[in-house]
Amino acid sequence: MAAKKTSAKKTAGKKSGGRKPNASFMKEMTPSPQLAEIVGSKPLPRTEVVKKLWAYIKKNGLQDAKEKRNINADEKLKPVFGGKKQVTMFEMTKLVNKHLS
Repeated sequence: MAAKKTSAKKTAGKKSGGRKPNASFMKEMTPSPQLAEIVGSKPLPRTEVVKKLWAYIKKNGLQDAKEKRNINADEKLKPVFGGKKQVTMFEMTKLVNKHLS
């Protein structure tokens, strides 16, 4: 007897609306006076603060040439980085969060 081949297609149910953004990232936060010198004084979501900070770092060439994960602080960034001359990009996020309320 010949086996009859049937193609059974499974239809995956689509989720409505897709992925929802995390509310804590979208919440507008007020930057400290030190951070406001770089990103402005208007309340912004964390994501926008980080975007503006990276734009400032790239514009001023503050990313370390040899070790790209390190950020060199200039006079405006030093107070935000807790007085450190150099921080890693992961450390930077942690330090910047201290300047948001």
